[in-house]
Amino acid sequence: MKEVKYAKRMMVEGGSEISDILALTAKPEVISFAGGLPAPELFPVADMKRMANEVLDEVGTVALQYSSAQGFPKFRQQIADRMNAKQKTNVAADDILVTSGSQQALEFSGKIFLDEGDVILCESPTYLGALNAFNGYGPKYIEVETDEDGMNMEALEKVLQTTDRVKMIYVIPDFQNPTGRTWPLEKRKKFVELITKYKVVALEDNPYGELRYEGEFLPSLKSFDKEGYVVYLGTFSKILCPGYRLGWVCASPEILAKYIRCKEDGDLQTSTISQLEVSRYLDECDVDAHVLEIRALYKKRRDLMLKTIEEEFPEGVKWTHPEGGLFMWVTVPESINTTEMMKKCVDNNVAYVPGVAFYPGRTKTNNFRLNYSNMDEERIVIGIKRIAEVIKNELK
Repeated sequence: MKEVKYAKRMMVEGGSEISDILALTAKPEVISFAGGLPAPELFPVADMKRMANEVLDEVGTVALQYSSAQGFPKFRQQIADRMNAKQKTNVAADDILVTSGSQQALEFSGKIFLDEGDVILCESPTYLGALNAFNGYGPKYIEVETDEDGMNMEALEKVLQTTDRVKMIYVIPDFQNPTGRTWPLEKRKKFVELITKYKVVALEDNPYGELRYEGEFLPSLKSFDKEGYVVYLGTFSKILCPGYRLGWVCASPEILAKYIRCKEDGDLQTSTISQLEVSRYLDECDVDAHVLEIRALYKKRRDLMLKTIEEEFPEGVKWTHPEGGLFMWVTVPESINTTEMMKKCVDNNVAYVPGVAFYPGRTKTNNFRLNYSNMDEERIVIGIKRIAEVIKNELK
């Protein structure tokens, strides 16, 4: 249909990688370490069935009606209370907007902060779903040097000192997607000092913060934010289930008002019945006990994947040791292009995500991301052995 004229933002490449990843996870013969999917066997199906029945029986006409764009006050208070308990923040229900997953909040962030040509600073590598959300607004990316402890603060300050039009910094300090790396306490404090000094908004994306398997829990960037420069994004997708599409934004009143406007323009509100069902779950069920179950299973799978990698991967391959979250990051010798190697792995019925998709400049080609939350233990061992076999053949 050559006569159809699209907006410039639709001419930007991107988005297809996530669809390709999810397509791989749907093929039963493929052992897929590609998606970021939770373990479905841990979804609280019986509890959520009971919540649905109770909501429909008791407040059915409310549950099936339109509701507030910002979200139900009680549900927002529950989110604020959980943030204050888990992330060491001091926020209120009025600081929260309920979104249709945190991905919607990422897209809103691009709409709110970015004009074409504005600069986003990000970790290198960073979450490809965020890049896809931002790309349509025509930004320029600067990838800030990243070490084993996350974003390098000296490199960040140098960029802030020398770069015009920096509108936003996007970071994942806890068990980063794709690397699994976590920022230490002092780095978190220094980061908030810098964004306050240079008056730059930072998006703190925290889908995995409660999924820690070793070490101590660390306070969020938002907990150190006294001036309102940190916009915090959270979700129930990883601690409950993703199908409800419930996430949230926590921000200062001035900034949150922009997000609420986007919400009203975009879809009017997040699902009424989803909010009411999950709110009731938080009231009636022990979500902390549920999270402990998730952590126990994912730790077991992480440990098994690390053990198998240690035993099977050849010399010259490096990998991260995530303290939590869903992912680890593998670096192979530069002679190997992991996008090309992926084709051979798929032929061998195993899949990962090539690392190039996580770099805005798409410059590094010798990394890949592995997910360990969604595969059972037997398939983890088989799949890692298959990848190891392909790597060894590539090195011959």
